[in-house]
Amino acid sequence: MIGGTRFVGKHIVEAALAAGHEVTIFHRGRSGAQLFPDVEHRLGDRDADVSALATGTWDVTIDTCAYVPRQVHRLADALGDRGGRYVFISSVSVYAPPIQAGYGEDAPVIALADPSVEDVTNETYGGLKVLCEEAASVRFGAATLVIRPTYVVGPDDISWRFPWWVARIARGGEVLAPGPASDPAQLIDARDMAVWIVSLAARGVAGVFNAVGPDAPITWGALLSAIIETVGPPDTTLAWVDEAALLAAGVDVGVIPLWAGGDPDRLMSAADPSAAIASGLRFRPLSATISDTLEWTRSVTQPEDVGLDPAREAELLAHLVGGG
Repeated sequence: MIGGTRFVGKHIVEAALAAGHEVTIFHRGRSGAQLFPDVEHRLGDRDADVSALATGTWDVTIDTCAYVPRQVHRLADALGDRGGRYVFISSVSVYAPPIQAGYGEDAPVIALADPSVEDVTNETYGGLKVLCEEAASVRFGAATLVIRPTYVVGPDDISWRFPWWVARIARGGEVLAPGPASDPAQLIDARDMAVWIVSLAARGVAGVFNAVGPDAPITWGALLSAIIETVGPPDTTLAWVDEAALLAAGVDVGVIPLWAGGDPDRLMSAADPSAAIASGLRFRPLSATISDTLEWTRSVTQPEDVGLDPAREAELLAHLVGGG
């Protein structure tokens, strides 16, 4: 495991151990140092010091944290032919606009105008992941497995994009819901994705898969309603606000987690999951993901820089819904 102490990587390690595999974790030691005391930990930095990987042989290498192709090449140089099959965690952000609903793994991907760029931004993230995929194919060959997830959610979600909504709705009251409610929504529980990835790796499956769920399409409105049904107090209501009104009120894209915010590529959340399902991906009930996420949020401190501040939400509700 390259990474393995935070969120997606942590759940993959747990799934691998549960399946009876021996695991080595290569990480910087900055987080999760106390996790998995019975697992071999090798400390290093993929950008600076990979000497800890100079010895050892593995059947599979799972890489959760390569963002520029140089990191893939450096890992390949360090492992040589000792790393076994290579699994790369990519993203559906690799797909090039315009996106078509129901797009599959063969949809066109982004080509960066400057492939030498290493500054990871909203504009370059997807294209850099494409270059990482290409580097993986060149260095690790046809046995490479590429996973392209949508929003990954569940306990330990350090991004707090989905947990913020669960925690907010669990407080009840009138909840500002940014429209349109008809937008598509896709997400995947990190634990479901982890079990599936470990299974694919153990079976020697190669290729590219969209890791998106649930198995039946849902809308943004249906997702928020499901959170209310699962954790919302009786007084919880959604106050839908038109996205144009929110943008005009100065609400920056990204302030409200998971909101498309006028993004023309909102159909990114309308990928076809059929290939992944056919390969064995299974989804737990959405209500279980929501409940478990709420339990996790109550065991950690919510970051202050994620989501609408309660006072700002109340102001927007009064101005845009209450007629102020």
